Amino acid sequence: MSETSSSDDTSSSNPILCASFNQDNSCFVIGTKDGFRIFDSNSGTLLYDKVIGAFVIVEMLFSSSLLAIVGAGEQASLSPRRLCLFNTETGTAFREMNFITSILAVFLNRKRLIVVLQAQTFIYDINSLVILDTIDTVPNLKGICAFSPNLDGCFLALPASTTKGSVLVYNAMDLHSHCEIDAHRSPLAAIVFSSNGMYMATASEQGTIIRVHSVSEATKSYSFRRGTYPSTVFSLSFGPSIGLPDVLLATSSAGSVHAFFLGLAIDQRSRRSGTFLGSIIPNSVGDALNATHHVFHNAVAPGVKSYAVIRKVDKAADASPSKSTPCRATISIITYNGYFLEYFLSINHRNESTWTLEREFNLLTAISEGAANSS
Repeated sequence: MSETSSSDDTSSSNPILCASFNQDNSCFVIGTKDGFRIFDSNSGTLLYDKVIGAFVIVEMLFSSSLLAIVGAGEQASLSPRRLCLFNTETGTAFREMNFITSILAVFLNRKRLIVVLQAQTFIYDINSLVILDTIDTVPNLKGICAFSPNLDGCFLALPASTTKGSVLVYNAMDLHSHCEIDAHRSPLAAIVFSSNGMYMATASEQGTIIRVHSVSEATKSYSFRRGTYPSTVFSLSFGPSIGLPDVLLATSSAGSVHAFFLGLAIDQRSRRSGTFLGSIIPNSVGDALNATHHVFHNAVAPGVKSYAVIRKVDKAADASPSKSTPCRATISIITYNGYFLEYFLSINHRNESTWTLEREFNLLTAISEGAANSS
């Protein structure tokens, strides 16, 4: 659920070093050169502000007081090899865990703590902090990975190759390898799971093709084109859903935010297909989504790293062409130069899209309503 500074695309001039939403997107946190800040996603209110040094990883456990934090190494107490479990109620770290190399990513859910290093990934029981498994991985210098916090589909995805875009999918609850998916010809740049863990989206270093995979089917996918020219994909995000999500979002170094309306494409395909599974997962990896279900908006200056999530999707009860707006999405964007943007995206059956900027504010100058929370 997070974007960390382990990527080479994060400029040293950017004030934000990392950004992540919690598991239900109700809150988000940023790590800066001074400390970290927690915000309410719905209101934009600054909930917590801690000024103690630079952080490259800050992860929340839902809306609890538990944070997992990793320093940038600018001071000895904030080593990038040390994971601190931090309590926002007391304002102190209650547990520290040291590793032999820098921590590149951390994930949490109510049962598991995942720590990703360059060549190893550790799985812990989050309550006892007993190590449950160690996964030896191919060199993963950028810490590319994904984790589904859903306990029924609790999957972890890691690169399985340094030369092509193969993904190892690991069951973090049952502690065994689930499958390996050959997603791209080029090495991976971004991975994300749907909220239920049933689907996974991937992008390669080329950034031109994005694929959606059925985790249970393992080898079958939807693929579609983000653009013609190579671009670094900064983030991928599925819309919330109990099944196949209706919308997939991607941000890139071109400054554009791309929305792919899977639901509309599947509705169209299902009218042509004799089977439900066939309507969702085509047999050919090269089968691209119709361009009419892809819209984009230049929301960020080119080159500025951004991280976006779909916090809400509203669908018309009647999907007939008479409905002018079959799908509407609330999109929240964090830019690493210090801003929060929120758009309402509407699309109709004629593929006419409207991006409406609803909110924009500076993440670094926001003032907490509860000054007592600030250090």
